Amino acid sequence: MAKITNIEDLKQIYKRRVPKMFYDYCESGSWTEQTFRENSSDFDQVRLRQRVAVDMTGRSTATKMIGQDVSMPVALAPVGSTGMQHADGEILAAKAAEAFGVPFTLSTMSVCSIEDVAENTTKPFWFQLYAMKDKDYTKRVIQRAKDAKCSALVVTLDLQILGQRHKDLKNGLSIPIRPTMGNIVDLATKWRWIAGMAKTKRHQFGNIVGHIDGISDMSSLAIWASESFDPKLNWEDVKEIKKMWGGPLILKGILDADDAKMALQVGADAIIVSNHGGRQLDGALSSIRVLPSIMDAVGDKIEVHLDSGIRSGQDVLKAISMGAKGTYIGRAFVYGLGAMGQEGVTSALNVIHKELDTTMALCGETQVEDLGRQNLLVPEDFDGRWRQ
Repeated sequence: MAKITNIEDLKQIYKRRVPKMFYDYCESGSWTEQTFRENSSDFDQVRLRQRVAVDMTGRSTATKMIGQDVSMPVALAPVGSTGMQHADGEILAAKAAEAFGVPFTLSTMSVCSIEDVAENTTKPFWFQLYAMKDKDYTKRVIQRAKDAKCSALVVTLDLQILGQRHKDLKNGLSIPIRPTMGNIVDLATKWRWIAGMAKTKRHQFGNIVGHIDGISDMSSLAIWASESFDPKLNWEDVKEIKKMWGGPLILKGILDADDAKMALQVGADAIIVSNHGGRQLDGALSSIRVLPSIMDAVGDKIEVHLDSGIRSGQDVLKAISMGAKGTYIGRAFVYGLGAMGQEGVTSALNVIHKELDTTMALCGETQVEDLGRQNLLVPEDFDGRWRQ
């Protein structure tokens, strides 16, 4: 087994072991993929201030996200179809996150169901909700999350209409995999993935199939899903979801200061500065680039988190130093999962934690909660000189 020193090492193993259509599903953005690329490259523009002759002993990356103790300010983001990246993927990722002391967020569009994950973990996880036209389904899935003792609801706001991802269309992405000649040839080289899938019973969207009348297989699910995301979703709907849930509410997909202010008005406990990993509005700014303006608008009134583009512990440190109270990794943990299952997710978390801890020390800080703009060198025009 190759020595894992960074997230890129896991990505290369992942690419070899997972079917092309699922690798492409993870490693792609919408349209030209400009936003997908800049989510990561914009982190490179922010530099670090090295400090010396500082007592670096007694370091801690522990903090809180929405009042919950975390071993570092990192949560596993909700990723659809994780159970197709590796057999029982959501369960394995949740177990790795629990053992590491960071939150796991289960997607509505997961392969393993809410109940599957709850039965295989011992601590509460978070549930991510897509608002659907079927209001009865929304009520029932929220109740299922309550019954499973989920400790936060993450409502995704930026998927009312699906952005086009060229690779998914060209690959004929489907669950289970459609037996085309190209897919058959690709699968012939993915024996490890096939062996894992042969051992599990979980091959469909567990939060949906069997929970909606008329949805009993993948063909009926495909029709339902294509028509079910609610394009009418508005802030009044968010208020209703908050009432139904009654617990900590996190709103995901905030990329504008005005929307951040609206999230504050509807009573959200936290927001996630996110552009859906560059998979929705191509041409939008990267999450790290818009973070300063959102911090200026609401940062002292609501907890601000960030996702999209984080591939290292240094990225985590930069986001926290710019004001975020928490970050999320999606692709980074999927690389580990596809590469080596639960062990791979743990490896990804270890890599990020070590990078965060070491970088924090070299910046002259011993507590993650003490990180701030004093640890960064940010270009004067980093926010951009944009006109509306």
